[in-house]
Amino acid sequence: MAIAEEADDEAGDDGTAADDVRRETETSTTADDRYTRKQCVLITGCSSGIGHATARSFLERDWQVIATARNVDDIADLEEAGCTALELDVTDPEQVADVVERTVEIGGAIDCLVNNAGYAQMGPLEDVSTVDLHRQFDVNVYGPHRLSRAALPHMRAQGAGRIINVSSVAGRVSFPGSGAYSGSKHALEAMSDSLRAEVDEFGIDVVLIEPGPVETEFTDRVDEELPEDQRTPAYEALYELYDEAQLIGGGQGGPFASTPAEVATAIVESAVRSEPPARYPVGPLGQVGVYARFLPDRLQDAVYGIVRKLV
Repeated sequence: MAIAEEADDEAGDDGTAADDVRRETETSTTADDRYTRKQCVLITGCSSGIGHATARSFLERDWQVIATARNVDDIADLEEAGCTALELDVTDPEQVADVVERTVEIGGAIDCLVNNAGYAQMGPLEDVSTVDLHRQFDVNVYGPHRLSRAALPHMRAQGAGRIINVSSVAGRVSFPGSGAYSGSKHALEAMSDSLRAEVDEFGIDVVLIEPGPVETEFTDRVDEELPEDQRTPAYEALYELYDEAQLIGGGQGGPFASTPAEVATAIVESAVRSEPPARYPVGPLGQVGVYARFLPDRLQDAVYGIVRKLV
């Protein structure tokens, strides 16, 4: 019996040594791959606007780009340009897990995750149903959370990675009529700040992109979320103020709006910099938002009161 146990011990030692060699070889291969393969990025919400521009910007940098959208037909041009197009609804946990695994298979790793998919549920909070509020958070908050959870084990194993969350100036300053949307972006910012500290020891960076208004089809979706028959008449002045704000600074080409390409430039820069800042404000109103959050609450409320009287 003692001889058998001794034989088992020796076999175990040999097995452990063999495993050590295998692991060292795999680690060496992974390290070498970083210099021989293309960097790989997974981007959500690529059907238009920021996501579409970001996919093209990464292609120009010679990255392996996995572009996703709920309908892959919407990103057929990106596939023709060189992206890998995959269907992804960020509210579907199984699809999220599958897309992340396919990204690793295709690219050999997932070097960067860009959580861009999102929309704005606007309107005074009295007019926003709880169902619509939950849907807002499901896309803007739970979506990035699902993607990050799926990507992080791979990034930890790689010993490197970057998660870029596309937020908004609304993630710092909340405006009347934007409670649901701003709430989701405030939540995304808070979670990103926590995540950044949690994964720093693993060589993983977390970056927030904070654009002001952007010239995209985003505002068309906003208008869809504000049907006339669901608007409380008592908030007529607020709805009028929202319409005026879109003309001045929103997605209809106002003087304060940024282009999707400008936001894409910030995203790619945050992906390639060795030590990116935690936040990238984009555009004039994005820059203002950095400081506006330090204004006293009464002053912020007073500014809105003045603007409301002018409408």
